[in-house]
Order: sequence, then structure tokens, then C-alpha cells
Amino acid sequence: MTFQFVRPPVADAAPMSPSELEAALHAIGAERYHNLHPFHKLLHGGKLSKPQVQAWALNRYCYQAAIPRKDHAVMARLEDRELRRIWLQRVLDHDGRDADQGGIERWLILTDHLGLDREYVISQQGALPATRFAVEAYVRFVWDNPGLVAISSCLTELFAPKIHAERISGMLEHYDFVEDRVMAYFRKRLDQAPRDVDFALRYVLDNAKTVEQQNAVLNALTFKCNVLWAQLDALYAAYVAPGMIPPGAFVPQEG
Repeated sequence: MTFQFVRPPVADAAPMSPSELEAALHAIGAERYHNLHPFHKLLHGGKLSKPQVQAWALNRYCYQAAIPRKDHAVMARLEDRELRRIWLQRVLDHDGRDADQGGIERWLILTDHLGLDREYVISQQGALPATRFAVEAYVRFVWDNPGLVAISSCLTELFAPKIHAERISGMLEHYDFVEDRVMAYFRKRLDQAPRDVDFALRYVLDNAKTVEQQNAVLNALTFKCNVLWAQLDALYAAYVAPGMIPPGAFVPQEG
């Protein structure tokens, strides 16, 4: 999967310094990260019904379940054994290992608590078509691009701790059907995401040296933000307004 450069090409343009590149990455998040989406504002502000929260959790599971596949695709693009060993921790964080049940299981605890049948959630049969298309596009993007670009697409973690903190406080404050124990996924990510992004950001800043490489890095982060935004667009259209639920997708039931 290819994508156009974010910055238009300029003749004889000089590469950005590492600090300029980092600032450009943060600027993308400030404009495009999905914490700005109207659906998230409704979710964190307590404006959704329980069935709408169920729809969000069920669809988001598709993304959570795909993260280890995406990270295996990243490792497939890395020639360096040490880099693969470092990146493997991300797979274990979500799939689990030994005493750590993993992020996917923690997400299923959330959907269990919301009253969704676990087998139904895992099957992804009730997910919106747009959700599944967006998630698979992300996995394919990582698979189709070089290691530097693949790693760059993960840099939405620069902005993740803020949205996790907002979600924990907002959902616990506004929804009587949410308990602290089911927020375990988000609490764990408050520690994991900064650790992951420290490594990924350093790798990108150290290796994106040319104008072409830097444009590809910015493009990858923009693409990932679009993937996350598109999922919320689909949720809003199906479960908020105009309420067009596609055939076969989850149909909320009040009560």
C-alpha cells in the first residue's frame, strides 16, 4: 500500500533536524489524533448510552486483536535481530505470557463486563465493515512498507497516554455500568505506551535522514491517524447519527 507524501516536494529542500522532525510529528497528532473526534468527546463526556458504549468496545476489539499481527509484520521488515527482540515485547504485551494475561484479555474483560458475549466479540461478526477494512489496511500498510515506515506508523503512541487518562477518568465518572477493575487495559497502557514510543521515536529520529525518508515517516503517522479516525467515523454514523447500521453489524438493545 502506497501513500502520497504529506509535505509537497520542494526543489533542493534540506532535511529537517531531529528536533524539527519531532515537532512535525507532534503537529500531526495535534491536528489529527482521534481524541479530537466527536465520538470520543461523547464517550469521555458520558453522553453515550450503554448500548453505544458496547458498540464502541466491540468494534475496538478488532483493532486490539490485530495489534500483535501488526507487530509481527513490523518484525518481518526488520533485518536486525536485536531490534526484533526489542519489538517482540509489544506482541507479548497484547497476547500475554506466563502470569501476564495480556492486553487482548484485558479488553475482553471490559466487553464481558459490558454484557457482550465473549465468543461473539472474538468472532468479530458484529463489527462494522469499515472497522474491519480500516484495521486490515493498517496491518497491510505495515507489511508493505520498509521497517522505518512500519515503525513510524506506531508513533500514535506519542499521544496515547493522554487519551487513556481521559478515558479512565471520564468513563468512571460518567457511567455507572463501568467499574475501576475493567479499566485495567488503559491503566496498563499508561506505562507501556511511553516505554514503547521512547524506543520507536529514537529509532525514527536516528534513521530518517533524507527528505524522502522524513516525508515517508510523516506520511506513515498521518496514515495511522486516519485509520483510527475512520473507525470512529464509522461508529458515529452507525450508532449516533444518522444511525445507519450496516446489515449484519451489532444492533444495540436498550435495557
